[in-house]
Amino acid sequence: MVEAARAGGATALEHYRRQGFSVSLKADRSPVTEADRAAEAAILDVLRARCPDHGALGEELGESGPRARRFIVDPIDGTRNFVRRIPTWAVLIGLEEEGQVTAGVVYQPVTGTLHTAWRGQGAYRDGARIRVSPVDALERALVVHSSVNFLRRSTYWDGFLRLADRTQVQRGFGDFSAYLWVAEGQGEIALSTTVKAWDVAALKVVVEEAGGRLTDLDGGSGIYGSTVCASNGLLHDAALAAMRREERA
Repeated sequence: MVEAARAGGATALEHYRRQGFSVSLKADRSPVTEADRAAEAAILDVLRARCPDHGALGEELGESGPRARRFIVDPIDGTRNFVRRIPTWAVLIGLEEEGQVTAGVVYQPVTGTLHTAWRGQGAYRDGARIRVSPVDALERALVVHSSVNFLRRSTYWDGFLRLADRTQVQRGFGDFSAYLWVAEGQGEIALSTTVKAWDVAALKVVVEEAGGRLTDLDGGSGIYGSTVCASNGLLHDAALAAMRREERA
């Protein structure tokens, strides 16, 4: 998985450093570039050569092969950053076995930073063990959230405002980096209302192996919902309670 992430990252980085590349919009209005597709193809080439009996679910190239054991791939998480030449974007690869994510890789090509996790074996940044923070009170917590307009359009907006009122500080960069902040103990809560399985798979095992929790905003433990909440574990129930969805009239 690390080899595949580096291969995909190298392909994406070539496009990133060029003067121009094509950008189009998907049906959900999110951007996609030629780099996304080329990077995913490079990733799958490595994974299929090494693990031909595994299936794959990729953001750009879809689903193929067996579902019981498969890799879940986001070739460029943070495409909006990529397009704007903001260097915070990453390759995400999760390994799903019988419905459970058992391993994850997060590779940032611009900086070369590598996060890895294997179920039961801990989470690491460049080989050094990482752990969530010990903060156990919401009033001392840092919350990292996705774009405010996405939150505003969701049914969780009022809950987000309650959570903001109860926590010490909020930051809004989103994407994979929010969840790495939680895993490394730099923040206590991270959330988004617009995710897909490939946004979550690798990060779930990294956060959990660092000692945290990752669910959807209704408390479900799967990766196939549209929302996600990660925490240091100590504040998870309190964060979900504050964010509890209220149906709009």
